[in-house]
Amino acid sequence: MRHVFTTREKVLLVILAVLVIAVGYWKLILTPINDDIADLRSRTASEQDAMIQSAAQLSQLNRMKSELETVLADPDAKPLPDYDNSERLLVELNTILSGTDYTLNFGNTVPLEDGSTIMCRPITLTFEVGTDPDVAHMQVQNKVQQVQSQLPSAVQSYGVSVSKGNDNMFMVITLYSPDNSQENIDLADYISTNIKDEISRTQGVGTVQVFGGKYVMRIWLDPEKLTKYELTPSDVRNAITAQNMEVTAGQLGANIIGGKNDQALNVIIKAQSLLRNSTEFENVLLKVTESGERVFIRDVARVAMGTELDGITTYYNNHPASGIGVTLAPGANGLETANLVKAKIEELSHYFPDGMAYELAFDTTPPVLASIHEVVKTLVEAIILVFLVMWLFLQSFRATIIPTIAVPVVLLGTMGVLLAFGYSINTLTLFAMVLAIGLLVDDAIVVVENVERVIQEEHLDPVAATEKSMDEISSSLIGIGVVLSAVFLPMAFMSGSTGVIYRQFSVTIVSAMTLSVLVALILTPSLCASMLKPHSQGAQHGFFGWFNRMFTKNQHRYSGGVHAIVQRGGRVMIIYAVLVCGLGLVYKQLPTSFLPSEDQGAIITMLQMPPNATLEQTKSQFQKVSDYILNEEKDNVVSYMFVAGYGMGGVAENTGMGFVKLKDYADRTKPGQDAASVAARIRQRFAGILDGQFIAAIPPAIISLGMTNGFTMELQDRGGVGHEKLVEAGKKLMGAAFANPQIAYIRPTGMDDITQFNIHLDNAKATSMGLALSSVNADVSTMLGGTYVNDFVHNERVKKVYVQGDADVRKNPESLNRIHFRNAAGEMVPFNAIYSTDWTFGPAVLQRYNAMPALEYQGEPMPGVASGIAMSIMEDEVKKLGNSFGMEWTGLSYQEKMAGSQTTMLYALSVLVVFLALAALYESWSIPFAVLLVIPLGILGAVLGTYFKDLTNDVYFQVGILAVMGLSSKNAILIVEFARNLQAEGRSLIDATVEACRIRLRPILMTSLAFGLGVLPMMSASGAGAASQHAVGTAVFWGTVCATSLGIFFIPTFFVVINSITGWFRNHMKRKPRYE
Repeated sequence: MRHVFTTREKVLLVILAVLVIAVGYWKLILTPINDDIADLRSRTASEQDAMIQSAAQLSQLNRMKSELETVLADPDAKPLPDYDNSERLLVELNTILSGTDYTLNFGNTVPLEDGSTIMCRPITLTFEVGTDPDVAHMQVQNKVQQVQSQLPSAVQSYGVSVSKGNDNMFMVITLYSPDNSQENIDLADYISTNIKDEISRTQGVGTVQVFGGKYVMRIWLDPEKLTKYELTPSDVRNAITAQNMEVTAGQLGANIIGGKNDQALNVIIKAQSLLRNSTEFENVLLKVTESGERVFIRDVARVAMGTELDGITTYYNNHPASGIGVTLAPGANGLETANLVKAKIEELSHYFPDGMAYELAFDTTPPVLASIHEVVKTLVEAIILVFLVMWLFLQSFRATIIPTIAVPVVLLGTMGVLLAFGYSINTLTLFAMVLAIGLLVDDAIVVVENVERVIQEEHLDPVAATEKSMDEISSSLIGIGVVLSAVFLPMAFMSGSTGVIYRQFSVTIVSAMTLSVLVALILTPSLCASMLKPHSQGAQHGFFGWFNRMFTKNQHRYSGGVHAIVQRGGRVMIIYAVLVCGLGLVYKQLPTSFLPSEDQGAIITMLQMPPNATLEQTKSQFQKVSDYILNEEKDNVVSYMFVAGYGMGGVAENTGMGFVKLKDYADRTKPGQDAASVAARIRQRFAGILDGQFIAAIPPAIISLGMTNGFTMELQDRGGVGHEKLVEAGKKLMGAAFANPQIAYIRPTGMDDITQFNIHLDNAKATSMGLALSSVNADVSTMLGGTYVNDFVHNERVKKVYVQGDADVRKNPESLNRIHFRNAAGEMVPFNAIYSTDWTFGPAVLQRYNAMPALEYQGEPMPGVASGIAMSIMEDEVKKLGNSFGMEWTGLSYQEKMAGSQTTMLYALSVLVVFLALAALYESWSIPFAVLLVIPLGILGAVLGTYFKDLTNDVYFQVGILAVMGLSSKNAILIVEFARNLQAEGRSLIDATVEACRIRLRPILMTSLAFGLGVLPMMSASGAGAASQHAVGTAVFWGTVCATSLGIFFIPTFFVVINSITGWFRNHMKRKPRYE
């Protein structure tokens, strides 16, 4: 048996091959970077955001950023640095970095906190998708070098480091004490000393952040005792520097080349080494008085082991704890990295001391694995339902098994193509395979059904029937393959994070469709010829007999209905116009979003206390939240970890964040046990009760685009009105948002302006009293902010030594008068003799976005309200603030805006490519319109289904729309192709159309039911990834229902109307001869 392809079929095969080659060429050559993601929910994306993170090497306060950060570190760390000076330095850097290629946006947050630790000035750059992170890294280094000479000498001496990183923590490991025998600082030191470096070296790990610090030696100075002995903080620092140092003295009896070597031994000389404990520091000699009295550090200070970060404390299930947040390296696979990290921490746990244990407080990988499991289950259910549909219509196990064989063959081939393109089996590719199940069996169904029809109606043997059948439908098969591939092809060329998602679907479905056509042209005819048996009629008894009788009866009714409808083409076209107008109205009412909110098995809580709140107050409020979550929500919650002093806006005592770990999906099947409901109850419980602002939110579907769902915006001062006006506008914006019933919450990601206490040195007075200004500034810095002196050895690890005034010195403004300075005459001058003080109110942080002063806000709409609606509300509110203020979206919101702007182009490109393919198929510019006109009917069903199920116009909905467009076109091709063939045999236009509808009704219903029921399990999915499945399944199912139920009547009408119009034009536009 051999089928000879016609010239048109060969041309279509070439077109199909060109489409596949185009995708491959673009993927492998024009886009050299690998933008596949193991799972978009678990991989922070070098494909989504090529980012760079710069951080001071000694800083323990690096914020968890996944984009590019450039951090300036001032080792002198002056307390409360000058606002204008910090702003000037950042303007210089922002100006230089704005010229970096492929930069989408950049911003920075400058904390103006006390100087007890190194001050951080981060600048975050976000790059376009596809930017080579190594090239971006090099460019940023070059740009920073251009401005580095303008930075303060202290910063220049320390330098600016640039390193690559990714966005947001994908895992948080907590180390806690179940029996409360360990303190927070003990746990933080153990993590910093024994775990941090091990995790950092794990393959795939980007950056790590410890919620706490190492042990440090704290020298707490008593100002009265210093004054008594006429000492200053500088004396203490100098004494420690001189007496706590490593001295190398060579060897005793070292060999001398060329000299006399008669040494009796060779011994290393050990002169002095670093101090090791508090006793040794207490015995550091400061001075010897004239009377011979020795003054040691213990005489003027309290020496104790402390922590490097006093402003952070962590608890896990109300037990003392510390934690470490882990981010992914660019291009790393989230699942693989998570397994390696879990294996490493499990290995290290065998060496934990007594009273210490670990848990995963936040982990993004279980939802990924559960989601993949759910989609695989959906895939199996889809195959079973498709098999049952085929058996219902074909009523023969032999005939049913033939299309079923195509499923594993095509899926296996598709996986091979994915492997060749560098993709993995993830949630997105599995979604595409579920969609492809219904599509890929369609070709085989068309072949088998037509062979069965020829055998039954023309009484031919299977071989002859197969030959005749393939002559009839080969063009249709190739045309359907070209159209379906053409529909999804433009998706591969979309940009941004949306493009990463679209590409997964595009490559998978186009591969499956191409292989499906090849299987239908090669394998399926061979199976039909060898497996089918000749028969004269279908079943006459039992269920199948009843079904056949009902189908035949309704088939004749359908033929009569089509005959009546096609003769009333004008009225039908009016009805069609009304439906299209209705589609436009409903589509505009459809709320928009980027991705549906998923139950990630976790909740993120954030607390922002009033300005100047203490760490103890923040911890007390978190304790109330912890008690509620662990007691009232115990049926849904496994654990709760909170970190007081560390939040999304940075490190401050009045902020904090927490991680709620929910139970497994199987244990949360009742209504109200999903993550969104639990988060809503937590928010409601503490709304207006806690001091400050408390937020409980679920993580987004793509963790790399933020730690929380909802929207993220930047309010910018574009008119240069100043910080105070910007803050005032921000408060108005928040007030308007809270007053809107569609906004659940909104909060600033930075810190509120705070009360500040300023001290002013009178240089003239200080100089006249014989004081050196540099010494005065250094002593004030040490007493109030603390100074890092050098290092000591603790448990064979090198750790830091800090000198600082005791807590009583910084208790209130009056306590500062206890500080004294020694002048050149050896006299002690009190603080209030040379300093004046006043109170001001100013920013705790400085923020800029795209080189403009800005304030960042995060918010979330009320349940059931789409993020697109919330974003529109915020845009309207910003416009009311006046022309001096503007806004930009960032993170997830930016990607949503990009996705929305590309949707129209995506649909238009798909329709254009389909039109060109159909024009080649029919060798006509008019007939393709008869196929394309049915597309709005399928979209109408998808939009109505999505609208009435309260879903949104998101990325998955758009993928479903494209699938419906392909299915609608396929149904039209089946009818139009047969109608044209019957016309060519001499039948009239209407008779040919009605007969084509009668013959093609069975395969259309079979393929549509197979496709619709194939996605039915997605509509009813539950557990991990259910929202995404609902979005795709709803759009495809109802789009299929509408495209089929309406299409079988409208398609013949379109064909008749288009042919009639073209015939009329052909007759009336025909040129008449001049002479007759």
